[in-house]
Amino acid sequence: MSASDPHTEQPGRNGRWLMKSISIKYILTLIFLSVITAGGSNVLAQSLRSSVNKGVDLYKKDKYVDSEVEFKKALEKSPDNFQANFNLGDSYYKEGKYEDALRSYSAALSKTRNPELRSKVYHNIGNALLKSQKIKESIGAYADALKLNPNDDSTKYNLSYALNLLKNKDQNQKQQNKNDKNNKNNKNDQKNQDKNNQQNKNNKDQNKQNQNQQQNQNNQNKRNQPNQNQMNQPDQNKITKAQAQAILNALNNDEKDLQKKLRKMKGTPIKTDKDW
Repeated sequence: MSASDPHTEQPGRNGRWLMKSISIKYILTLIFLSVITAGGSNVLAQSLRSSVNKGVDLYKKDKYVDSEVEFKKALEKSPDNFQANFNLGDSYYKEGKYEDALRSYSAALSKTRNPELRSKVYHNIGNALLKSQKIKESIGAYADALKLNPNDDSTKYNLSYALNLLKNKDQNQKQQNKNDKNNKNNKNDQKNQDKNNQQNKNNKDQNKQNQNQQQNQNNQNKRNQPNQNQMNQPDQNKITKAQAQAILNALNNDEKDLQKKLRKMKGTPIKTDKDW
């Protein structure tokens, strides 16, 4: 090997050492990172558990708003945590935020395949739906819970309660519809009665008006007719034909008597008629 050859081998030797050195450092780095990650995961897990536990303690003390805050903190650290989602739903439920509770329960449902846990979630979904007056939907949720856990007495009770509510609601609705129909009929009857009453009133007014007009006409006719007594009394300025003939006869008799008297006085008859 010439004097210049070692340079060609050196890189090889040096290269092998370099390779080994890098490999050792890489392994040590991985080990170090694993220790740090494990330690960090442990710290995160402890922090998550602490937030959940604080939330549970506050929930048990009926401090539902404060427990909601702690469960949200837990979810910021681990959004896929089943317990934090489920418990947050319970806090919302106690606060009366039923729509928010349903969203949290739905999130919890997607985080587990455990039948018992899923049954509990469906049970609480049924409760939130029932509180929201969505009775039919709550019945479906309770039924899903019983499919996963048929021996859950609490769910059986709630399902029975919801079914009775639905039955009563249907009966009340039917009664309300019947009452509405009766009220409508009564309103129509009242409307017709009012119409008839108005018509009768109009008829009475018309009859009264006709009577008044007839009475006025009768009074007018009476004023225009002569007095019956006056009709029965003879006209003092008029004489009947018989009376006129009697008067004429009397005058003739008087005239004859007068002529007799004149004849006795002068002996000459006086003509009473003209010569023709």
